[in-house]
Amino acid sequence: MVLMYGWQIFVLFAVNVLVNAASGGLGGDGPQVVLQETIVKAPILSDDFLTYVEELRQNASIPGISLGIVRLAGENEEPVTQFAVFGRKLEDSDGNDLTPDTLFCLASCSKAFLSTSIGLLMDDFAHGRNATPLPAGLSRFDWDTKIAAILPGEWELDDTWTTLAANVRDVLGHVSGLPRHHGAYAPGDTTGDVVRRMRVLRTAYELREKYSYNNQMYMLGAHIIEQLSGIAYPDFVAKRLLKSLNMSSSTLWPSEATSSGLLTDTWTKDGRRIPFWFTDDIAKVNAGPGGVISSTEDMVKWLAVLLNRGVHPVSGETIIPRSVYEAMTTARQIVHGRPTEPYGSLVGYGMGWNRWTYKGEDMVMHTGGIPGFSTIALFSLSSNLGVVVLTNADEKAEHNFVIAKRAFDEVLKLPHSDASMVNANPDRMQPQTNLKAVPSTLPSTALSLDLEAYTGTYTAPGYGALTLCSAQSTSHYCDEVLQDFASLGPLPISEPYLYGAYKTMWSTHVRLSHRAGDAFYVTFPALFPHGYGKNTTAFGTYETGSDARVEFGVVGGKVEGFSLVVDEEAVAARRRRRGGTLKDVADAWFEKT
Repeated sequence: MVLMYGWQIFVLFAVNVLVNAASGGLGGDGPQVVLQETIVKAPILSDDFLTYVEELRQNASIPGISLGIVRLAGENEEPVTQFAVFGRKLEDSDGNDLTPDTLFCLASCSKAFLSTSIGLLMDDFAHGRNATPLPAGLSRFDWDTKIAAILPGEWELDDTWTTLAANVRDVLGHVSGLPRHHGAYAPGDTTGDVVRRMRVLRTAYELREKYSYNNQMYMLGAHIIEQLSGIAYPDFVAKRLLKSLNMSSSTLWPSEATSSGLLTDTWTKDGRRIPFWFTDDIAKVNAGPGGVISSTEDMVKWLAVLLNRGVHPVSGETIIPRSVYEAMTTARQIVHGRPTEPYGSLVGYGMGWNRWTYKGEDMVMHTGGIPGFSTIALFSLSSNLGVVVLTNADEKAEHNFVIAKRAFDEVLKLPHSDASMVNANPDRMQPQTNLKAVPSTLPSTALSLDLEAYTGTYTAPGYGALTLCSAQSTSHYCDEVLQDFASLGPLPISEPYLYGAYKTMWSTHVRLSHRAGDAFYVTFPALFPHGYGKNTTAFGTYETGSDARVEFGVVGGKVEGFSLVVDEEAVAARRRRRGGTLKDVADAWFEKT
């Protein structure tokens, strides 16, 4: 192994003998190379490419990047793999301690493991290998099986037709009509809780009308596996996929990843250390949409099998039945119906995979992002090439995408894309030392009532209770909330702000800043009043681009509640379908208690 330009490379082949090879021949301190029939294979990626990635990493202030690439090569299409790692794994290190076996949370790249697991369970039932019977009245279990038949008494949405007609393919293809309701699940929930709570959440679209990404449907998928297999979803994945693929370091349990010593530290976009976002309790409910923890070393094994259409390219063992493979990778839903950046083509969605075209190459891909992680996994059957990029900071999806596309350019000898040193990505969590309000473009009009009239406790179906305080509130609860926000800087006194504690999967607090009239902007940050890691100064993070709005309903001089608007497109769709006031069509109505 040799350190060059701040990166380390590992070139591996599906063979038997490991030696060190310097550029001048065998021996020395060069990169690790596995020999096949005593012939040294050349690296897949050039030094120029690796230098490019390291420069991008430094320009974008990314602590660490782990890259894996696999190609099925030769007459026998044996997997040839290369790994390159750049930068830091741990806060307490020399800054060059990342290795190919370092573990990252895959975030939404986990969804393909869920859809594959559902397909494996279907195959079990089809061939009589099932451990539990199907629910009464259900004779088969496949992609067209209705959710209402699989989970009788649990599955229900506010639309009767969707409740009766939605099938497995619909919910995993994000066309159930229910948009994401991120505030409707929290630590302590089970997958069953999430499913049963859907009945009080507002749909926006008719069944199969529109692609609308929703993590809760992959929690539902995990719940189906648990009900029909009799074992916890993380254990099902470990037994049926991770073990079969020899992904020996991968897990769905954060405690296992931590105890292994392989788990990376994590950072925000701007370099603040944050903890691994999930405990085991949270990981269990989030396992389906985003809970797999893996490394580039393990992920290339997954990609190699996918490139070989579900068959292990060395042993010949079928890991994923062909029917399952085709079902999850075939796009049936339209994500982008016209060429859209950064794709440059139409984009479709199967189940856990997007499908699009890049410079004539057919691409199958998914990205992922949670606080502290940005990930991408993609493969192309037309070129027999797969790439995985894992970074240990959030809001780096665009950088990962640029690296992955550049890797395809490099290997396939395509002209390089013009996107080089990107420095912004609006898709994930943004750390802030001061959570500034979004400037209003509306005329500045005063509140209808005194600010104190808007304080108090509000509840919404599926979202629970939320208590709002002003800077002048004096209850013990409000004192604690205000202290948390004051750790970021002095609280504004001259402008109307409201504050609360609001524990969800992604947030610890909520803050409302006056917009106009009785409308406020709202953010849902995760606050760290005492910092984290070596830096003990306070900070907060929130999802960039997730700024929502609320509008209070004031009738007869009293506040009745407020409408929460997170997804403007969903609100507009409800208005077209149902009509009514904002209270009727908002993502949620919080009644004042």
